[in-house]
Amino acid sequence: MAKLEKLVIASNNQGKLREINTLLAPLSIEVIPQSDFNAGEIDEPHGTFVENALAKARHACRCSGLPALADDSGICVSALNGSPGVNSARYAGEPKSDERNNLKLIAALKNNSDRRAYYYCVIVLIRHADDPQPIIVDGSWYGEIIDQPRGEGGFGYDPHFFVSEFGKTSAELSAEQKNIISHRGQALTHLVEILRAGKF
Repeated sequence: MAKLEKLVIASNNQGKLREINTLLAPLSIEVIPQSDFNAGEIDEPHGTFVENALAKARHACRCSGLPALADDSGICVSALNGSPGVNSARYAGEPKSDERNNLKLIAALKNNSDRRAYYYCVIVLIRHADDPQPIIVDGSWYGEIIDQPRGEGGFGYDPHFFVSEFGKTSAELSAEQKNIISHRGQALTHLVEILRAGKF
């Protein structure tokens, strides 16, 4: 089985790219963003994270001719029946805006005492565009939503996502801490284990 040497990442999100690059670095895999192949972002019309991730991976693979990794992730809020969910990035509509998304989320939770939420991430890795057996891993990270943003790190809903075990929001954690415990960190750690075992 040939060693995986190059991999295209199906994202233009700089925060995601940094996290993925850091966690895959020990494997000496050259990680290339899809923008290097003029591959723009595609629609994410599906109702599940895994379907959206697969669509993104296949698109990046077709554009680059390389194995592709894609993730789909979002925040799921108990009091909102799992919303924003797959619509997290565009919760407040187009163009995408973290600030407007967060404002909408806080408004939706006004006067609601149930602030439980979790980040969810699914990662798909495919060998070629028509790969019938993608590698699929996932991770969940539990916390609660707070009204006032805290911290300068992270992206998305991180300033409002409070992690009680640390007494901090995700945006207040160091990149190293977040990479270990986050939804994406968990999924990537599992993926690294699979790749180390030569199962790709």
